[in-house]
Amino acid sequence: MNELFPIFLKLHQVNTLLVGAGAVGLEKLQAMVSSSPNARIHLVAEEVSEGVREFIKDRKNIYLSERAFRDEDLENVGFIVLATNNAVLNQHIRVLATKQNILLNVADKPDLCDVYLGSVVQKGNLKIGISTNGKSPTMAKRLKEFLADLLPEEIDETLALMGELRDSLKGDFQEKVKALNEHTKGALKI
Repeated sequence: MNELFPIFLKLHQVNTLLVGAGAVGLEKLQAMVSSSPNARIHLVAEEVSEGVREFIKDRKNIYLSERAFRDEDLENVGFIVLATNNAVLNQHIRVLATKQNILLNVADKPDLCDVYLGSVVQKGNLKIGISTNGKSPTMAKRLKEFLADLLPEEIDETLALMGELRDSLKGDFQEKVKALNEHTKGALKI
């Protein structure tokens, strides 16, 4: 059973630490910035790939420390992503993160993770997260492609109108929910 609780992090409000700047680090970095362009990311790595250097070149919200990880790198951090193939380092950071109650994702190591970075479908303000509970990122990617093709392009316009409608409704919470449910009934006929 998938017992994950889905949430969306405001990475522009949470200091994020990314350890590792190779191909996997670049993939994680791109995923975070794609969903949250103003994410505040501290990138720590002894070796930095050219792809990572190019990606972060003009981004003021990504700070690079080209060196080994230090325990003090966790100060004021709310989220950690590890993209290293160093099992000893990953376990060390896992222990520190647990002690400090910092959420952790470790690439390709579901057992070390507090959170997974799922596939994301985005059309304007609509964002759908997909998780396979760490079982098959490839299947999540296929579902992402399927849903992206399935959702109408004008979905963002519909969301804007629904936001205006919600803001204009009077009455108590239950009355508003009833009105919105009635209005959206049959909205997505697929």
